[in-house]
Amino acid sequence: MTDSEFDILDELYFVTSFRDLLQKTSLPAPTLEKGLRNLLEQDYIKSFYPDPDTEQAYEVTSFGAICRDSFYLATKAGLLAHNTR
Repeated sequence: MTDSEFDILDELYFVTSFRDLLQKTSLPAPTLEKGLRNLLEQDYIKSFYPDPDTEQAYEVTSFGAICRDSFYLATKAGLLAHNTR
């Protein structure tokens, strides 16, 4: 887990929008997108779209189109990885 991914997970104990993650992590948008993609691929987070209550399965091909309009939450595996680092 990279430092950026650790910082992202640190903000995902509750459902959080992409815009809020940008502000809270101070990461550039492309870095945040890459970190979210990596965390989704490891099943450390899950995404919600178009609202915070509708879970969206991660799909490599469509992620870029909806990434900035989605919400995110750490999974149990993600929280364990975050807390044991």
